[in-house]
Amino acid sequence: MSNFEKEYLAIAIRQFKHFKERAEKGIQQLSDDELHYKPSGESNNIAIIIKHLSGNMHSRWVDFLTSDGEKSYRDRDGEFIDDNESKEYLMRKWEKGWELLFNTIENLQSEDLTKTVTLRQQPLSVLQAIQTEVAHISYHLGQILYIGKQIKDKDWTILSIPKNGSKKFNEKINN
Repeated sequence: MSNFEKEYLAIAIRQFKHFKERAEKGIQQLSDDELHYKPSGESNNIAIIIKHLSGNMHSRWVDFLTSDGEKSYRDRDGEFIDDNESKEYLMRKWEKGWELLFNTIENLQSEDLTKTVTLRQQPLSVLQAIQTEVAHISYHLGQILYIGKQIKDKDWTILSIPKNGSKKFNEKINN
């Protein structure tokens, strides 16, 4: 594997690990009931987003190189129904999805990055499929953190630089 391909896969893995860790730090701050809070009737709650991301990963990363990323067994519409699952149940599903993603990406070879895979019968390069997942997960990560912050308000533990904290953060880095 060339240095470029190794570096790209390492960057992608680090980014996915960062997304996972950041989401989990937010989710840990919430109770079972708070995971099911919906900002409005048409909104998704965090439990639904967890189910959706898990369903997406179970579909995309099983037989990634050899079958369409939208599996026939996936019930995407069902992912958007809140069945009031426990936090424990949701996190087991979440963990299994991430395990599939990491196992697949960590086992890709250099020549795999230029291969073509399909998603909903549309051809994509492996590189494009990974980037599509980066965008998809980061989009939903933002939703999880935004909803969590709305629920907890001042009790939310900021996971990045707090408001009015940039100067202090920069001083810490520069010292």
